[in-house]
Order: sequence, then C-alpha cells, then structure tokens
Amino acid sequence: MAHLLGAENVSMSFGTRTVLDALSLGLEDGDRIGMVGRNGDGKSTLMRLLAGRITPDEGRVTKRGDVRVAYLDQTDVLDGALSVGEAIVGEAADYEWASNPLVREVMGGLVGEVDWHAEVASLSGGQKRRVALAKLLIGDHEVIMLDEPTNHLDVEGVAWLAAHLKNRWRANANGLLVVTHDRWFLDEICTQTWEVHDGTVDAFDGGYAAYVLARAERDRTASVVESKRQQLVKKELAWLRRGAPARTAKPKFRIEAANTLIADVPAARDTVELNKMATARLGKDVLDLENVFLDFGTGKPIFNNITFRLAPGERVGIVGVNGSGKSTLLRLLNGQIEATSGVIKRGKTVKTAILTQEVKELEEVADMRLLEVIKAERMSFEVGGKEVSAGALAEQLGFGTDKQWTPVKELSGGERRRLQLLRLLIGEPNVLMLDEPTNDLDTDTLAAIEDMLDSWPGTLVVVSHDRYLLERVTDHQIALLGDGKIRGLPGGVDQYLELRSGAQGGGNTGAPTDKTGPGTTPEASGPSEAERREARKEMNRVERQMGKLETLIKKLHAEMATASEALKYDQVATLNATLQGVQSEKAELEMTWLEAAETLGE
Repeated sequence: MAHLLGAENVSMSFGTRTVLDALSLGLEDGDRIGMVGRNGDGKSTLMRLLAGRITPDEGRVTKRGDVRVAYLDQTDVLDGALSVGEAIVGEAADYEWASNPLVREVMGGLVGEVDWHAEVASLSGGQKRRVALAKLLIGDHEVIMLDEPTNHLDVEGVAWLAAHLKNRWRANANGLLVVTHDRWFLDEICTQTWEVHDGTVDAFDGGYAAYVLARAERDRTASVVESKRQQLVKKELAWLRRGAPARTAKPKFRIEAANTLIADVPAARDTVELNKMATARLGKDVLDLENVFLDFGTGKPIFNNITFRLAPGERVGIVGVNGSGKSTLLRLLNGQIEATSGVIKRGKTVKTAILTQEVKELEEVADMRLLEVIKAERMSFEVGGKEVSAGALAEQLGFGTDKQWTPVKELSGGERRRLQLLRLLIGEPNVLMLDEPTNDLDTDTLAAIEDMLDSWPGTLVVVSHDRYLLERVTDHQIALLGDGKIRGLPGGVDQYLELRSGAQGGGNTGAPTDKTGPGTTPEASGPSEAERREARKEMNRVERQMGKLETLIKKLHAEMATASEALKYDQVATLNATLQGVQSEKAELEMTWLEAAETLGE
C-alpha cells in the first residue's frame, strides 16, 4: 500500500500537559480509520496535525507530494452571508455541477431538502453541518478527515453518509480518518481503530465492535486494567453479541471469539427485575397521551390526534425527521407545554426529569465546584441496589478526584452534559427523558452512562440520532415522520430508514433520489453469478484457514498462561511474538473474508 501521510516522532503539549508524546504513525492507501478516546486526550489535535492545520512542538508530519487532504472541523467555518448554493459550488453554473454524478449524489443525499437560495446564517445547526459536508464531499481528494461529522445529523443523514463513504472509493484506494462518538458509524465504515490515550496511539483492526473485543483481549492478557473497566468492556461485548438483531450478521469468527470471552457475563439488563422495581415506584399508571392535538398556529399540526402510553419500566427510543416534534413530545410528557386538545394523564407518583440539548440548567451553578453541586443535591445515591457517595457516583461517570473540584464554568461541553445527567439521577426521578444525550461525549463515557442506565429502575424515553445508543439502552423505538402521527418500529431503526426511503419515492438510503439537479446517478450493476460463486468458494476457504488459526491462538494463550505462572518471562515474550504473527495473519484473512462477503452482499 502506498503511503499517503503520517507523523514521525511528533510531540504536542498545551501548558504542562503533554497530549502527544513522540508519536509515529501513518495513513496508507485503503485505510479507513476511526479514532476513539476520552475527551481531551488528543484526537482532534492529532487530526489537525495530520491535516497540516497546526505544527507539532517536535517531530514532523510527512505527506506524499500529490496528496490532497480535505478536513472537516467541528466548528462552523461557512460564510454566513453566502447562499447555500454559493457556499457549496461557488459561482459554478447549474449545468456545470449537475453534470457530475458525484456532485448530484452528494446534493441529493445531504441538501436535497435545504433551500438552495437561503442564507447560510439562517440555517439550523443540522442544515449547516449538511452544507459543510456537501462542500467537502464534492471535492476530489485522496484523504478525507472528518471531526465529529455526525454531530447535528439525524439518523437518516448518518446512514447516508456512512453508505457514501463506504462506496466512494475502491477498497484499496485513498484514505479516511474520522473522529466520532457514533459507534454504529465507526462499525459501519472503519476497517481500523486508533485509540488515543496517554500521549500515544494503539491501533486495532476492525471497527468499534472489533476494537472492543481486541481491547478486552489485550487487557485480559496483559492484566493491566482495573476490574471495573474490564467489566464495562465485557458488558459492552455481551450487548454487542446479544443485543440488536442487525449485529448477528457479523462474521461468525468474530461471534465465536466474543462468545468465548463473554460466556459468564449476564445480560446487560435484568428486564424482569427492573420492571418489578419500576412498578413498585410508579404504580400502574405513568403517562398517557389520548387523542392529543397540538398546533402552534403554523397551520400544520405538530401532533394530530395521537395516542401514546408509557408503561412502568418501559424503555423507548424516538427517531424522526427534523421538525417532526421529537423534543416537543418530551416537553409534553414533562408538562412544560399544554396540548391544544386531547387528554394527558399523569400517574400520581410520577416524577419526571429531562436532559435538554442546551443544558442551560447549569448556568445558575456556574461558579460552584462540581462536587459542591452534586452534594447540594444529595450526599449519597443508590446504584444497582448499593448506596454510593456523591464522589463515587461522580467518578463512575468519569469525574476523577481532581476534576471534582473544577468550577462548573470551566467544564467542557461533554463534562457539563455528564454533570447535568448526574444531577437529574440524584433527584431520583422515575421517568427520565434524554434529548440527544450523546452530544459531546466520548465512547468510554457513553459506555459508562449506559452501564448506569442498565440498573436504573424507571421509565426511560430517549431522543437520539445515535442508533447504537438507542439499540443499547431502549427496548423498542417509535418514529415521527413529520405527518403529525406516531408509528411503532418493530424492525427498529432499519425499519425507520425504509419508511423514509419509501416516503421519498423509494430507493436505497445510500443512494438517495436526486432532488437538486437534472439526471440521476446510474445504478451500478451487481456481481455476476460466476463472481458470486468464486466469492462463496473464497469465503469457505478462508473460514477453514481461520478455524485452524483460531485453534493455534487458543493453544498459544494456554502456553503463555502456563509460562507466566512459572515466571518464564523469556518464553512468554517468544510466545507472544508468535501470537502477534498469527493474529496478523488472521486479520488479513478476515479482510479477505469481508471483501468476499461484500461481493455477495452479506
């Protein structure tokens, strides 16, 4: 594979804190890399270094001479005075850009429903993000770097972007580097994962699910991670295997490896026990909307005679198009707004709490320290049947001892969301509503929050574009399609995308209908029957080879464990070197298997 760009012994510090320490790595042709790590550990810094936006304190960034790099920052970089069309294609005439299939696809997928002549400054956050993405994606670049590209995108937009990036280049051409907390997105598009931590980067093969598995295996072998974090990772793996139906289509060699690791791990939630506890706290009646009509005077009702009932312990996720009333539904349930007509029934013991997108509730405590804010609410809290102190609860959500004495006004966006969620939980609501809770949070923090919600005995309502979170913490989903109605989604988020695709005139979500210019993107012809037969033979061959390698890996693990117990560290090192070689060979076979599976559409 040809080298695209990289870093040689780069170091970067901010004040007394070293973010990157003598780091060397590279991006090659065919790489599709996702970066994960805690907020503040240097993911965005590393991306800006590789993109040439900043220079390292030490070391150098290398780049092949002809490589063109596109970089999407988290911040809004568009000129607000321009129209949408000018911001994307400049002064180009319609016939110039409309004749390009790539441009037409991007326009249809991202900005087909945005007013072409509207000023950028008048757009919503989600619309601005779509315009910025469209401007970047219509360009011809060898490397694309995206920093939190799914922020402000709805479920549909995230699915389109994933499909576009998967199909944009040949499998062994060009490079993609993305920072995102959206774990479904990482699984969908990435073939490698970089974990940024403690000034360095650990590389793993595969997307998020493979990364979680590999990290658990690394931690188990090295025995260097505390048991709480190990349990969180194993719990995440248990859900990856047992949770969403879509994930059962993962290659069977990954499933078998996960099964071995999580054989003794219980299900993420004891649903029966939680429902019993929720019923005891809530009674039989929670919140019922009956024939509710809501109209803000726009001439188009937000809700048109809807009926929606919440049961004790129910966990429901809400997806929908922008402006369909997702946040409005939460405010109705929370009693913040009144329905135009209809009945809203509220159980006598119901105590609601809502995590808003803006987190303005912390403004009144901005000058207080984090731990003071928590203690002002309550000194102790019950989690999973055990009483823990306010400080211990704060630590469970990633606030270490030093961070607990930080003034609220100095916290980052993600830290402020965590703190507000903590305040809500300490108030012991029995109906908890979360409006886009994943904004500004890293993957480790999301896993910690999900772990806490697993043992929370109440009714949970979640509005989110993060389908991984929805599938992870809710038991079923509903959809708002902008027509004033509520629809159940027994098929989950995939069913929602199918409904939206049908509403827009059919077609695959990854190849949207062109609404912005003449012509349509021609559909690529599928593989021939001969190619499918060859792909099936290749998969069978690879599976046999991987079965042999898996047996060898188990044998090496057993020999390493024996040598370790006998304190034969030289032998452990030799066996480990052999193991790394076998795992590398297995990883290459996995990629071959995936390429054949892609040919078959599996």
